[in-house]
Amino acid sequence: MYPDLSYLFHDLFGTPYDNWTSIFKTFGILLVSAILGASFFLYLELKRKKENGTFKGEKVKTKVGEGPTPTELILQGLLGFFLGFKFLHAFLNFAAFKQDAAAFIFSGQGNFLGGLIGAILFAGIRYYEKNKEKLDKPKIVTKTLYPHDRIGEITVMAALSGVVGAKLFAIIENLPAFFADPVGQFFSGNGLAIYGGLIGGFLGVGWYLRRHKIPMIHVMDAVAPALMIGYGIGRMGCHFSGDGDWGIPAAEQPDWWFLPDWLWAYDYPNNVANKGVPIEGCEARYCSHLEPPVYPTSVYETTMAFLIAGFLRFMSLRISAPGLLFFIYLTLNGIERFFIEKIRVNIKYDITPNLQMTQAEIIAIVFMVLGLVGCYVTYRRAQRT
Repeated sequence: MYPDLSYLFHDLFGTPYDNWTSIFKTFGILLVSAILGASFFLYLELKRKKENGTFKGEKVKTKVGEGPTPTELILQGLLGFFLGFKFLHAFLNFAAFKQDAAAFIFSGQGNFLGGLIGAILFAGIRYYEKNKEKLDKPKIVTKTLYPHDRIGEITVMAALSGVVGAKLFAIIENLPAFFADPVGQFFSGNGLAIYGGLIGGFLGVGWYLRRHKIPMIHVMDAVAPALMIGYGIGRMGCHFSGDGDWGIPAAEQPDWWFLPDWLWAYDYPNNVANKGVPIEGCEARYCSHLEPPVYPTSVYETTMAFLIAGFLRFMSLRISAPGLLFFIYLTLNGIERFFIEKIRVNIKYDITPNLQMTQAEIIAIVFMVLGLVGCYVTYRRAQRT
């Protein structure tokens, strides 16, 4: 496992564990890759829908040629102050930063001189850029923007609201730990619930689309394959970092199994969660592996996510009923997650004296029901038109 890049480079080049490259966390890299990957495929689908006439453009008036405004300079200065405040302090205290970068960034620690330099630098650059574009007489320019032109704003909104949703659902799943350390748990880089991310992202992007009068139903169809691609990449991050998102102890491997042994049972050596028993002779920061080995459920989910994404992409070229593709996505997503939970480690809730279910199972059932009902309603509505 590769909790950070230093472990990957150790295997590739023999460099030491926990060197300066350890600030680059594997899960974080793949989480960002998941967001960017989903954003790219969403952009392509939104652009395709614009070309086939699904979306109408929004005319937006902007004023060009204005000089820098005080608000712009203040905002740029504040951004520069934060970056300088943190990065200079991180450079001067690299050992502490390397130990827990997330906690370091969200703490109140920093270097005031670095912040001051950053504020002056960022505000100065903004001042120079705006003055370079300044016209003697500012003018109003009208542009027609389509949803794919707003992909940057949509991605940022989805990422921010998704991370908040994922964190809130993870907190709900383990309230005792949150009440023991509220600030630490909320700002920790660990503990993200995928369904919380989906729901949070849906609400955030839904608000943004409504604000810009973009038909949400068509964006929902466009985003369905992209969501599964992002989900698959994210699960790769879970696997390669060993973040605890694995299965229950694996049963004895059957005789008919023809795939590599590690796809049946894996012990997640050097996992970032530091769970399991010590690895003999290991002197790195992450020196644990699981005993007994478990089902590598994140690999199974990655595989299923990419297969579902391919199927949804195939169907997107053949389905014309608005909303139908998204409800197919909800159904398949719910089925996949419901069944993977049967062999996955997670907190279970007592639904009845004889029935226990995880948070993900409950939400998966809701997704399946919504998906099936939505498929029926949208299909019947398309038949009537």
